[in-house]
Amino acid sequence: MELNKRILVVEDDEAINTLLSDIVKDSSYIPQSAYSGTEAMLYIDRDDWDLILLDLMLPGMPGEEILAGIINGKQTPVIIISAKNEQEVKIKALRMGADDFITKPFDIEEAAARIESVLRRSYQKEKVSAHILTYKDIILNADAKTVIVNSRKITLTAREFTILSTLMKRPDKVFSKANIFETVWDEPFQGDDNTVNVHMSNLRSKLAAANPNTDYIETVWGMGYKMKS
Repeated sequence: MELNKRILVVEDDEAINTLLSDIVKDSSYIPQSAYSGTEAMLYIDRDDWDLILLDLMLPGMPGEEILAGIINGKQTPVIIISAKNEQEVKIKALRMGADDFITKPFDIEEAAARIESVLRRSYQKEKVSAHILTYKDIILNADAKTVIVNSRKITLTAREFTILSTLMKRPDKVFSKANIFETVWDEPFQGDDNTVNVHMSNLRSKLAAANPNTDYIETVWGMGYKMKS
């Protein structure tokens, strides 16, 4: 498992935040502290995280609201770390989608073990599902190099397949034409927009032929392309 995993530590108590960050660093991972719900959402919206340690009682935005937003929008694993130790609170958090619940005060070694356990489960899940990507009614099999749209198999060129795969791996990310060119052609981008434009146009046409009622790829003017939500 990669050691450079990034963990967002959302805890308004500075001493506890520092303690959790130290536990993360001692496990050779990279912590990022957030001290309020609103600050946490800025980090969550801006970046992808391998794990989020989330307090429930936060200024700005409650942890429950943050948890609901994470579960609805991302695949990031979440460990709740809270002084709320009532059974119904734990059950509600787990049913909402939290991966584990640690009650304050906590044992340092237990917290480290639980963090490791959740990351390990997430890593194994990623390994199993990495070769199958889905978005709306698109099913992309990276191993078999097949794409099914609206229950119909479509034929893509190798570069069209790589463009679609790149976009589907990070559906919320806007990829610039330079990003796409350097990923697909594996060489420096020299400013030739037309090459990317032609391949993107062909890809969109094939997707539209399989399902004319759905838009899959969005042009973000002045920035690039992303999967359309």
